Amino acid sequence: MIDEFLRRPHGPAEWSADALRLLGLVSVIVAAIGFTWTDAGVLAFALPALLIPRFVGARPAFDIVYSVCVLIAAWSNVLDLYTSIWWWDIAVHFVATGVIAAMVFVLFGWWGVLPRSTDPSRRPQSARVLVPVIGLALSAVWEMVEWAGFTWISDQIYVTYDDTIGDMVVGGLGATIAGLIVARVRLERRRAGDADSPRKALSGDR
Repeated sequence: MIDEFLRRPHGPAEWSADALRLLGLVSVIVAAIGFTWTDAGVLAFALPALLIPRFVGARPAFDIVYSVCVLIAAWSNVLDLYTSIWWWDIAVHFVATGVIAAMVFVLFGWWGVLPRSTDPSRRPQSARVLVPVIGLALSAVWEMVEWAGFTWISDQIYVTYDDTIGDMVVGGLGATIAGLIVARVRLERRRAGDADSPRKALSGDR
């Protein structure tokens, strides 16, 4: 994983993905200067998440989509979009939970907790079940974080029972769709030794 993280980017897409990580760092500085320390803390919380695609060697397109989702989710808190636009919370939870759950699925594969996403014989079956489970778990953790922030940091964080349950339901639906996509789409960049054999190609590892 360290070798993947330190690997020099190649091509416009990989450079763009790294630019989004730099944008995440700049966002923290901007929030600290122009907003509040709480806002800067929210954006800083996103920085470790932005590094995950680098460690797991995510495909550039997936890396970009994931990083954009993380940044939008973080900035939506800072700009109060979740409360000012009635449907924004639903849309972000639906999309971001699915994308992040897919990335965590890949990360768990690297850790050996789950089958690697490049394993065509096991990936389709496991992704359809495990990505939704991961998404629901992430939704629960996020709601706990929101509750903790509301209780101990700022009462401006919007937390209600209906909002909590609704966010988890929408996040679970997004993760379910993501699981179907992960079952058919390769999320990791091809590396030396990963060349597909005809059998792999027929198994759906694209």
